Amino acid sequence: MTRSRRVPPAPLPQREGVDPVRVRLPGDGAWATVREHLTHRLSADAAVIAEMFEQGRIVAADGRPVASDAPYVPGMFVWFHRDLPTEVPVPFAIEIVHRDDHLVVADKPHFLATVPRGSHVTETALARLRRDLGLPALGAAHRLDRLTAGLVLFTVRPEERGAYQSLFADRRVRKEYEAIAPHDPGLALPRTVRSRIVKERGVLAAYETDGEPNAVTRVELAEHRRADGLGRYRLTPTTGQTHQLRVHMNALGVPLLGDPLYPVVTGPVPPGDFRRPLQLLARTLEFTDPITRTEHRFRSTRTLDAWSSYPRWAGQ
Repeated sequence: MTRSRRVPPAPLPQREGVDPVRVRLPGDGAWATVREHLTHRLSADAAVIAEMFEQGRIVAADGRPVASDAPYVPGMFVWFHRDLPTEVPVPFAIEIVHRDDHLVVADKPHFLATVPRGSHVTETALARLRRDLGLPALGAAHRLDRLTAGLVLFTVRPEERGAYQSLFADRRVRKEYEAIAPHDPGLALPRTVRSRIVKERGVLAAYETDGEPNAVTRVELAEHRRADGLGRYRLTPTTGQTHQLRVHMNALGVPLLGDPLYPVVTGPVPPGDFRRPLQLLARTLEFTDPITRTEHRFRSTRTLDAWSSYPRWAGQ
């Protein structure tokens, strides 16, 4: 049996809380040089990759720059930093709900992505917390959509990350969300919604389809207001499909306020447009700590704008 090659530690430091990119050269590669492979793999302009080599920005495990004509070596690791995109700062703070030697539980604002991805890199919860808390090894145990506010669990020690991630994968975390949507007096609640949700790569909105259900949500009405016809809902998912809560509420005929995708795709929300936050909040997290065996229950202290700022959202 062939053992997998151990991944060496990154020879480059983080930049603005963002890790360098790591690339392992495939064992079955037929490229003549490392540069040739990276140009192919990254779908990048050959001149851009050549410039990175000339500037010494692509390094090997020992931290030394890889030569522009270095031969292709199957299994070799190289690291480099991508150019950081220009990002519009998200002008809302992250609140720390809990911090110990194992965990950081953050209360994320709307419009802030959880982890670096695409055009959101330094303006993400993970990058901010690494910088602000001085914890470069911090990692996310799960994710919230960029437009959703509320509780996110981060791990302090990389060797423990898998244990916390498995809590979410194995559905051993009880999550409760709060949402603001129109109130329909004819909608019988509480109820448990079950359906099959599909999210296709490159398509903004997910959709329901026939087949074995893979998404389950308990929907309850916490209270409603006659003045503006809005309801405050308690949503308890037992699965974690992409956009699950938004899809289920839309299917019930009460789409969430501020949603740019359901029922009509009007998004994505342009950078810098913070006017209408999605009215969805990850309110509570409950679980048994897999390391300390402590029973945790964390609660967000945020409020949803459509409920607290009436009548600004009235009629919208």
